[in-house]
Amino acid sequence: MSDLFWLSDAQMARLEPYFPKSHGKPRVDDRRVLSGIMFINRNGLRWRDAPREYGSHKTLYNRWKRWSDKGIFEKMMAGLVAEHGEKKTVMIDATYLKAHRTASSLGAKKGGRGRLIGRTKGGMNTKLHAICDSQGRPLKLFVTAGQVSDYIGARALCESLPDVDWLLGDRGYEADWFREALQDKGIRACIPGRKQRKTPVKYDKRRYKRRNRIEIMFGRLKDWRRVATRYDRCPKVFLSAIALAATVIYWL
Repeated sequence: MSDLFWLSDAQMARLEPYFPKSHGKPRVDDRRVLSGIMFINRNGLRWRDAPREYGSHKTLYNRWKRWSDKGIFEKMMAGLVAEHGEKKTVMIDATYLKAHRTASSLGAKKGGRGRLIGRTKGGMNTKLHAICDSQGRPLKLFVTAGQVSDYIGARALCESLPDVDWLLGDRGYEADWFREALQDKGIRACIPGRKQRKTPVKYDKRRYKRRNRIEIMFGRLKDWRRVATRYDRCPKVFLSAIALAATVIYWL
């Protein structure tokens, strides 16, 4: 098949430092297996529908599940992000990702965080919260249930904000505590005030227009069908799918 996805030698060289060490029997060809995993996630296929050029679908799934549980794909993204430091501006926003019935079926295990799937007006969804740099490249990702407020994501991501001058956000992040938290970090907030405020909030409208880059970033991530529609019951595995898409699109 001419439209198959294959990692180049240069891309493999950048990813290899984040591969776990192989113990005992050597792993099956990393390039072939990882390329197959990316092809499945990009096209939204079932694992058993993987093209034969990538080898056994069981090998692809087992590698995907094992490395997802270990957080390998998230470490890949974090490591590549660390090579590109943002000095001036970051943006924050959230988007809904539709949960397929296979992801929301059956009960979650007791003692866990749950499936992170919630009911909204649009049905069963997971919400992706993200921080991106001035070029619209994702820096930090965080998932919650669909009905969770944007403030929860902002609180979770606030501690990991890089040392920058500006943060751009929409009215969903318009809260005094968030502005104060940014001020304590030496970051200026470019967030429009809510209409209910008695005293209008001044913000840089020209700078705020650049926030469309994070919307474009969400759109590109959703081009990967296993990101736009959540098929994975485990939220950690689903976050790995998002991190993998972000890594391939923006950081390789």
